[in-house]
Amino acid sequence: MATAQATKSTITLKGSTAIVTEFFGYAVNSILYQRGIYPPETFERKQKYGLGMLVTTDDGLKTYLVSVLQQINDWMMTRALQKLVLVVTAVGSGEVLERWVFDVEQEGVETADGKLVDAKDGSTIKPAKSEKEITGEISAIIRQITASVTFLPLLEEACTFDLLAYTDADSNVPVEWEESDARNIANGAEQVKLRSFSTAVHKVEGMVSYKSNED
Repeated sequence: MATAQATKSTITLKGSTAIVTEFFGYAVNSILYQRGIYPPETFERKQKYGLGMLVTTDDGLKTYLVSVLQQINDWMMTRALQKLVLVVTAVGSGEVLERWVFDVEQEGVETADGKLVDAKDGSTIKPAKSEKEITGEISAIIRQITASVTFLPLLEEACTFDLLAYTDADSNVPVEWEESDARNIANGAEQVKLRSFSTAVHKVEGMVSYKSNED
């Protein structure tokens, strides 16, 4: 479980990275469950963020997500990750139906003496928020993902998913990862902005775009 590492009342890069990476894991699981990408019986309920979260029991998917999240963690520790995107694609046609985008902004940088300063102008920023505040913000995003079934079109055909990571051009990319295009939705898309959360080191903003049923 991710916990904030406190240094003089501030969250460290390592602690913030753990919080964000763990959120990505739960968010991906929630999307896959809510959008029916995997059968509901392959998920089990766990308590997290004050909510009943659903996580996969599929061994293949668990192994894949562990590998992806470890690499995401590594990229975040080098400040290379810009965004994580979950793409939902129709199996038969290969058409992109949804894009769940989580933008990652570096808000704060640790100094040698343990202070947290603004990543853009180098000025000292306010002390990091409490873990309770961060958890509350994350909970609000998860609730939005859960409620997405009320506004997203029904996925009427079998679908699969891919995870895309946007990184700095000079970042190290393992051989297991391959170059990809943006996998945008053809012929326009509707967009819904999700809530954001901040650890004072990182800020994560969410958005989902989806293919409209109107042709």
